Amino acid sequence: MNDKIDGSMGRRSPRGLRQFFDSISLMANSPWGNGPGKGDDDGKGDGKKPGPRNPWITPDPTDQRRAQKPRGPSALDELLRKGRGGFGGGGSGGGGGSGLNLPESAGLWKWAILLAVVLWVAFSSIRIVGEGQAGVVTTLGSYSRTMAPGINIKLPDPIERVQIEDVQSIRELKIGATSNESQNFVLTQDQNIINLGYEVRWRVRDPHQYLFQIADQENTIREVAESAMRATVANYTLTDAIGPRRASIEGEVRTRMQQLLDKYKAGVTIEAIQLQRAVQPEQVTDAFNKVTAAQQERESNINEAEAYASTVLERARGEASAFDKIYEQYKLAPEVTKRRLYYETMEQVLAPVDKVIVESGGVTPYLPLPELRRRAAQAPATSVESGR
Repeated sequence: MNDKIDGSMGRRSPRGLRQFFDSISLMANSPWGNGPGKGDDDGKGDGKKPGPRNPWITPDPTDQRRAQKPRGPSALDELLRKGRGGFGGGGSGGGGGSGLNLPESAGLWKWAILLAVVLWVAFSSIRIVGEGQAGVVTTLGSYSRTMAPGINIKLPDPIERVQIEDVQSIRELKIGATSNESQNFVLTQDQNIINLGYEVRWRVRDPHQYLFQIADQENTIREVAESAMRATVANYTLTDAIGPRRASIEGEVRTRMQQLLDKYKAGVTIEAIQLQRAVQPEQVTDAFNKVTAAQQERESNINEAEAYASTVLERARGEASAFDKIYEQYKLAPEVTKRRLYYETMEQVLAPVDKVIVESGGVTPYLPLPELRRRAAQAPATSVESGR
């Protein structure tokens, strides 16, 4: 029979046949059971203690031979035992040719580790820096150099690490926001309070200073902006801060911020300051509106007074010029000029009044034309009132 099996299965050895039948027995038995003659995991049992029955097969009470037959090791135990034997971990199962060859396996592992190291060194030693960016290189945590845009070579991680920083784009920082709910009170020169909302636009100029000279960069820029704004608005009145001198405030705040950040070596350039809201606090809106109306009325009265003064001044200048001309004529002919001035003056004085002319020789008949004209003008008005 052994010869037949050897012929049909490629002339296996007796040891190989035993392993073949054991594997068939394992497939039929329970995954937790013990094979015949094996009472523990390593396959060395005394064959007296039967293993637990297969939970998927209902035992036959009449089959006394199967009920008393000891069970072999489970499939999982057999697999682990063969694995330990193949990698040199002991175990008697699997024979000399069933496991992996230890020298060949160790060689494969060495080549795999070497390939992984080469790939890791290759990929971690090349760093691509994009346009408008800069790479700050640190060697064991200490600053080494700054990479320019393009393909750069460095030592592999973790010896050298690269931190990419954008040095081209403009960043925006809003202080006081722009909504009416937020409040950012600033004191003005005339002891008034103004609610300011503004925006700071900045960019990174030196990534080395930006990363290593200041901590919490955005918060530092915010505090510098608030300090510069308060110091600047303190030199302006409320009226100037709200309207006519906002551009001056923006330029002065930008200059102050740049000076402070350069002193800190922050590596930051302030591009612009833009005031987006400058209003009085909501709690004093009514009072502020009254003050504004009074200021506008004052300005209006001042403008009217200046216009009247200008008119009077121009009239006086005209009269002075005319008097100079009359004086020149008076020097040439004093009597004639004196009489002419007298007549012109009396004409202006007596023109609007009723008068009677009396000469020394008696009363001269006089036709009161102005009085007749006045009565003729009053007559139609009286007739219309009587008709009503």
